[in-house]
This record gives sequence, structure tokens and C-alpha cells, in this order.
Amino acid sequence: MIDGPYEVLVLLGVLGTGLAAGVFCGFSAFVMRGLAALPPAQGVAAMNAINRAAVTPAFMLVFAGAAVVSALIAVVTFVVWPDEGTAQLLLGSALYLFGSFGLTLAANVPRNEALAALEPGTPEAAAYWPAYVREWTRWNHVRTLASAAATVAYALALS
Repeated sequence: MIDGPYEVLVLLGVLGTGLAAGVFCGFSAFVMRGLAALPPAQGVAAMNAINRAAVTPAFMLVFAGAAVVSALIAVVTFVVWPDEGTAQLLLGSALYLFGSFGLTLAANVPRNEALAALEPGTPEAAAYWPAYVREWTRWNHVRTLASAAATVAYALALS
């Protein structure tokens, strides 16, 4: 059974991965659709502004904090190796660390950097915008599902 400080750590994992899933879900469900409906120059400018605004202590605490908590859960699980919930804890950690945090660094951030390098009103930005929206959103769907699945896995480990 998971209890004491270990239980608190897993509850933080549920909270962090769930909050991250919610943010990503919002982008997949309506933010990217709204941005895609704008003329390219406005969409590029708005997305660049969103990307700059996202790097705040509050969001980074949730996003990176959930990664730290997930890594701690994995390490503690390997050390403690509880009688119940081990598979769910390790799965939840892998889903968030690789399917959300790692995927963000490997897929979404490079696209954000490429977009930031473009001047919104240029032909290059207009040409890149549709591919950016399509690819960025596709990867965002994956990290949304991975974060949500991590939340479920951690919750199941507590039950």
C-alpha cells in the first residue's frame, strides 16, 4: 500500500500531470483552432506571443515540476517496489517523462523556435504557418493523451 510521504508524492503526480493535461487539452480543443482561423500574420504573431508568455514561473512549476515529481516517483518506486501499484507508477512516470515532457522538448519546442525566427507578415511565415499548426497540434494531441494517461495511472496506483 502507498502511504505517508510516498502517497503525497503520488498525489502531487496526479495533480501535476492532470494540470498539464488540462493545459494541453485546451490548446488541442480550441486554442489552435482559433489561431488557425486567423490570417497567417495574425496567427504567427499570436502564437509567438503565447509561446513567450508561457515561460512563466507558474506554468513552468506545473510543467517541469510534474516532470521532477514523475522522475522522483519512478526512483522511489524502484527503491521501495511496493506490493501494489508498481506497474501503474512506472507507467505513469514513463508516460509523462517521455510522452509529455520529452515530446515537448523534441517536437513542440523546435517548432516554436522555428516560428519565432519568422517575421509574422512575411511570405515565409505565411508558408510555414499551416504546416506549423498541423504538426504542432498533432504532437500536442499526443502529449495531451500521455499526460492524461499518466494522471490515470497514478490515480489507479493509489486505489
